Amino acid sequence: MTETDDIDVETAVPTDSVEAALEDLEGDGLEGYNYAYLDEHTKREVRRATLKAIAIPGHQVPYASRPMPLARGWGTGGIQASLSLLGPEDTFKVIDQGSDESVNAANIRRLAEDTAEVATTTDTTEADVIQTRHRIPEEVLTNEQILVLQVPVTDALRKVDSSDAANRRRHAHRNYGKMWVHLYENVVEWGEINIASRYPTMVAGRYLMDPSPIPRWDVPKLDDADTLFVFAAGREARIYAVPPHTEVEPLAFEDRSFQIERFPDQSCAACGSTDTYLTEVETEDGERYYACNDTSFCLKRQDDPALPKDHHLERSGVDWGPGTPDTSATDGGDGK
Repeated sequence: MTETDDIDVETAVPTDSVEAALEDLEGDGLEGYNYAYLDEHTKREVRRATLKAIAIPGHQVPYASRPMPLARGWGTGGIQASLSLLGPEDTFKVIDQGSDESVNAANIRRLAEDTAEVATTTDTTEADVIQTRHRIPEEVLTNEQILVLQVPVTDALRKVDSSDAANRRRHAHRNYGKMWVHLYENVVEWGEINIASRYPTMVAGRYLMDPSPIPRWDVPKLDDADTLFVFAAGREARIYAVPPHTEVEPLAFEDRSFQIERFPDQSCAACGSTDTYLTEVETEDGERYYACNDTSFCLKRQDDPALPKDHHLERSGVDWGPGTPDTSATDGGDGK
């Protein structure tokens, strides 16, 4: 007799439908999990790795990445970092390519709600911890917020050499000549540095860092920011960070400067914004239009088209990415 022979079919809980499974989860299905899903040892390890990453900006710190309830490559590193940092009083926001309502963002947000019992929001200004996939919000982040970025590839040097051992030696010796050659070849081919995302950046004048696949539009937001940026890769088991007020400089030549994406004569079809990162959208009829990639800020702009990105701050003229007020013109350059 096998173990299954002892099961009473008539009294077994029906699990032949998605609705029944969801009802079970909404009831006692989550009992027995540790707070914020991860065990305390794992969370301590992630926090220690994060602290080391903060102490050595841009340096990749290894940690023992744990299995998560989704496939590696779908944000497992970001989830582990976020759940390790969240506390009962925190408010959590999740962005996926600028959207709060994508399947991935909604599932991660629900996981935090069910296991950590934290409040969640779609408003950037209300969040204490923000987990994001490939975007930095348009609204200015403050020193009371942490931005956790999901990272698929940790090392910028992998573009020029697939050997991680060789690349680690390059980081140790600050030998980034091969990346400069790659940029030079890019200029020869295109006339400018034509790298759409994962633009290589130098952190604190020491480590070359992959800023994750954020667009070039977001790269200037990393420099001398008030907030803490934590980059977490679950598949590669690496964490690195950019602490507040750290110099982050994109690599470029004197005669070929770093440039952001350009949207000449384009504006958001919904709110009319011209100072936000725009995404081209194609309808079923073949028509094309541009829309704000940051859907949360776009909704606010629809109510108030003149709303600045630093509207929630007590000071004005904060230099935060393209299209924002210039501090030198508004407050003498000391309003960062």
